[in-house]
Amino acid sequence: MAFSSSVPAAERLPVTVLTGYLGAGKTTLLNRILTHEHGLKVAVIVNEFGEVGIDNQLVVDTDEEIFEMNNGCICCTVRGDLIRIIGNLMKRRDRFDHLVIETTGLADPAPVIQTFFVDEDLRDELRLDAVVTLVDLKHVEQHWDTEEVQEQLAFADVLVLNKADLVSDADRAAIERRVRAINPVARLLTSHNADVPMQELLGVEAFELERALSLDPGFLAEEHDHEHDDAVSSLALVEDRPMDLEKLGSWISDLVAQRGPDLFRMKGIIQLAGKDERYVLQSVHMLIDGDFDRPWKPGERRRTEFVIIGRDLDADGLRAGFHACVA
Repeated sequence: MAFSSSVPAAERLPVTVLTGYLGAGKTTLLNRILTHEHGLKVAVIVNEFGEVGIDNQLVVDTDEEIFEMNNGCICCTVRGDLIRIIGNLMKRRDRFDHLVIETTGLADPAPVIQTFFVDEDLRDELRLDAVVTLVDLKHVEQHWDTEEVQEQLAFADVLVLNKADLVSDADRAAIERRVRAINPVARLLTSHNADVPMQELLGVEAFELERALSLDPGFLAEEHDHEHDDAVSSLALVEDRPMDLEKLGSWISDLVAQRGPDLFRMKGIIQLAGKDERYVLQSVHMLIDGDFDRPWKPGERRRTEFVIIGRDLDADGLRAGFHACVA
C-alpha cells in the first residue's frame, strides 16, 4: 500500500513524534521545546497510558496549544482520537507552525507514524518531520530486550542518548555501539538533562539517506549487516548496476506481504535503468512510498543504496532478492 501526497511538503505542517521508554526524559525535552526561543509556535499532543494524566501536569505553562490524550495508548486504541484531535487542530492552523506528539513510554511508534499516511486528509495537511527517540543511558540496559525499546530505536530518525552525565564514557560508547547495530542511519545526539540544540530536532525534514551518509560516509562503503544478540538488526545493500523498477517493486511488495510486521523501516536511494533522476523509496511496515527525487548531479556516483531495519532479518535471502532486481 503506497502513501504519498500531491501537496508540496513545504505547504504541509511538520510533525515531530517524540518517543522513548519510561523515564528517558521525554517531558523534560518537551519543556525545552516549548520554552526555547526558536521562533516557532508549537502545538503539542501529550499521550499517557491510564485514566489520570501526569505528564500534562508536568508540562510548563505556556501559550502553546497543548492537548492531552489519556484514554489509552496512542499506538493502539486511540488512533481515531488522534486523527480527530489533529483534525480539530487544523481548523486553527494559522496559530502554530509545528506539531509535536509525545507518546507514552510504552508506545510502538509505527502506528503513530502510519496515521499520517493512511488518513487521506492528514496526508495532505501534515508531513512527518522526524521521529525523535530518547535513550536513557543510565537504565536502558535493564529494558534492552523489551519490544518497545527495540522498536523505538528502530524507527528513530534522531536518537538522543540522554543522561550522559550519569554513565562512564566506556559505558556510553558500549550502548552507542548497540544502538548503532539496530539503527545505523539515525542522527545521533548525546545529552545531559535532555539539553540538545533545537535545530537538531525541529525542521530536520525527517529521514534522508544522504544526511546519514554525511554523518558516516563509510556506512555504505560496502553492503553489510549488523549482527548482535538482539532480534532487531539492520542490513545495508549496495548495487552499482542500475535496477529494474518493476522487479524491485514486485520484490518489495512480496517482502512486505510476507514479512511486513517484522520490517520496521526500509529506506533507499535507487538508480533506475534509463532514468536520469534518483528514485527515493521508504516503507513503514506494510506501507510503501516511492517517487522520483532529483536528477543525478554531474560527477555524482550513481548507485543504489538501500537500508532495511527489522526483526529476524534473513540477510542472505534479502541480498539475493535485492540483487535479482538488477536491470
